[in-house]
Amino acid sequence: MPDRSRTGATTATVDRAASPQPTGAPAPSAAPQSSAAAEPPAAPDPSATLGVAVVGYSFMGQAHSNAWRNVNAFYDDLPQVRMQTLVGRDRARVGAAAEQLGWADVATDWREVLQRDDVDIVDVCTPGHLHAEVALAALAAGKHVLVEKPLANSVADCERLVEASRAPGAGRSMLGHNYRRVPALALARDLIEQGRVGQVRQVRLSYLQDWLADDQAPMSWRLRKDTAGTGVLGDLGSHAVDQLRFLLGTEVTRATGQLRTFVPERPSADGDHREQVDVDDAAWATLHTSSGAVASLEVSRMATGRKNALQIEVYGSTGSLRFDLERLNELVVTGANGGAETVLVTEPEHPYLGAWWPAGHVLGWDSTFTSQAADFLRAIATGEQIHPSFADGLAVQRVLEAIETSSGRGGIPVDLPA
Repeated sequence: MPDRSRTGATTATVDRAASPQPTGAPAPSAAPQSSAAAEPPAAPDPSATLGVAVVGYSFMGQAHSNAWRNVNAFYDDLPQVRMQTLVGRDRARVGAAAEQLGWADVATDWREVLQRDDVDIVDVCTPGHLHAEVALAALAAGKHVLVEKPLANSVADCERLVEASRAPGAGRSMLGHNYRRVPALALARDLIEQGRVGQVRQVRLSYLQDWLADDQAPMSWRLRKDTAGTGVLGDLGSHAVDQLRFLLGTEVTRATGQLRTFVPERPSADGDHREQVDVDDAAWATLHTSSGAVASLEVSRMATGRKNALQIEVYGSTGSLRFDLERLNELVVTGANGGAETVLVTEPEHPYLGAWWPAGHVLGWDSTFTSQAADFLRAIATGEQIHPSFADGLAVQRVLEAIETSSGRGGIPVDLPA
C-alpha cells in the first residue's frame, strides 16, 4: 500500500465536531470504474531504473519533464527514472528543449522510440488528435503509458484505448489529471467520503481563463476542431468533470449543455490571413449524477481578468467545501453550525504533503505533476490500482460528448448510459 501521508491521508484537525453522515457515494475507491480490468503484467523490480520518453515538448511537455526530473528527489521510495528521450517533429527545437529540460537524447519519430529497449514509459503530451495513435502503439509495444488529459478527442478513440489497456502484454496505463494531486482537493474528497458535509446535494464547477479574451489573439491548434476535438469544453471542462467524479465517487447520468463561440475568426499565427474558429470559447452545463447530486458547470477562455480560476463548491446537508485553484493550498470548510474555516493544507498528515516541505510551506501548480508521476511509478512497481484510469477518461469523454450533443439540439437533456 502507498504511504497514506503522501496520498490519501486526512487530518483530524478539520471540523472535529462533525459526525459522519451518509454521503450517497459508493464505498471508498480511487474513482468510479466502468468495468473490471484485466490482470496487469507482473510488477517490475522496484529497484530497477525505468527509462522515460515524453512525446511533445511544449507547455505540457515542459510540465511533465519537470515532474520526471524531480520525482525521485521527493519520492525516494520509488523506482528510479532516467529521462531518456524527448520527442518532437522539429529536431532543432526539440534539441534545445531537451538541453534545457534535462533529457539524455532526442527523437523526431515517436514510432522509432517505441522499439527501443531503453524506454519503459511513454508519456503522451501531444495535441489531442494524436493521443490515441501514439498511446495505442505504445501499449502494443508493451510500454507503460501516461496520457495527458483528455484521453482522446472522441468516445470511439477512448473506447479503443480502454480495450488496448486491458490487453495481455500491455503495460500499466494512467490518464494525466494532475488536479487529483492537489492536496486540498484530495483532502476534500476524503472529507466528503467521511461524511463531513452530509448528503451532497449541489456542486458548482467553474473553470475560467482569459487568454482568448483579446479577439486578435492568434490561432493555435487548440482552436481547431480537427486537432482539439472541442474548445474550452475539452480543455478545461474535462478537468471539471473529472473532479466531479473524483470528489463525489459518482457518475453523471444526464447532461444539458450550451456551447458558444464568441470570436468566429482569428488572425493566423503568421498574421497574414484570418482563420475560422470552429470550436467553443465558453460552455455551460447542468449535470445530474447517480447519487442524486446536481452540478452546474461553467468553463471559458474568454473571462477577462481570470487567469486560471478553477473554483469548486460542494454543498451538503450538514456542511460545505470551497476551493479555488488560484489559492490552491487552501480549502474552506463549513460545518453544521455554519461557521467557515479556511484550512491551510500544508500539514504532513494531509494528502501528498509527507513527501514535500515542513508544515506551512506551500506547494505550487508544478508539484501536482511530480506527485502524479510518483503515483504512476508506485502503481508500476506494486501493481496496485491506478487512478485516473483510461476507463475514467472514457467516462469523462462521454459526459463532454453529451454536453456537446445537448447544445447541438438546442439544450435538450441527454441521458448517459448506466
